[in-house]
Amino acid sequence: MSAFELDYEAAESTLAERTYIRLRDDIITTLLPPGTLLREAEIMKRMEVGRTPVREAIQRLQYDGFVVVSARRGTFVSKIDINDLTAVYEARARIESWATRLAAERLREFERQEARQLIDELKQTTGPMALEDILALDRRVHRFIYKVAKNPFLSDTLDHYHNLSLRILYVAMKRFPSLVPRLEDVLHDQVLMLEAVCRGDADEAEKIAMAHVMSFESEVRKVI
Repeated sequence: MSAFELDYEAAESTLAERTYIRLRDDIITTLLPPGTLLREAEIMKRMEVGRTPVREAIQRLQYDGFVVVSARRGTFVSKIDINDLTAVYEARARIESWATRLAAERLREFERQEARQLIDELKQTTGPMALEDILALDRRVHRFIYKVAKNPFLSDTLDHYHNLSLRILYVAMKRFPSLVPRLEDVLHDQVLMLEAVCRGDADEAEKIAMAHVMSFESEVRKVI
């Protein structure tokens, strides 16, 4: 294989990844609502990419459960069942608390410095904040934990569950505004969790992570 072919493949892979992430995030945030027909030509034009990156992105999204492909009807954004949220949170609570324990046990010094910078940033954060910004902040902390846990299989699984829950949340919060988390609560939980990770207190970090996820799950049960 020539150097040109290698470069072309790398470029195509990068385009496919970018296309996948953009489509996935549009679906998660319901910019592309459930039931939306995804036309290949429209995606190519909107994202200024070729047919191959779009098709590869669609295949990944189908595997993730974000799109449904029908030979007769076409490709659609998959429907959402808000009742699935409690099941997703039950799974996340167990796996995420374990990942947080691993993060506390495996944290390296340069990662501890990164965590402390993140803690300082969280403590300086003030409201009001848009829902999208609150969820993005929460996602950033969780992904830091996934990275520090140093288990790629666990990280991929958690990232998938987090994306699923975020997508349902965007729909649920529009229907049930009481589910919108308070910024102070999000910041409080995240700071406590990161501080426990920095101290290497695996038991406390696991406990805080479990409570963080399950407290929201209990709120969901009240309204659905």
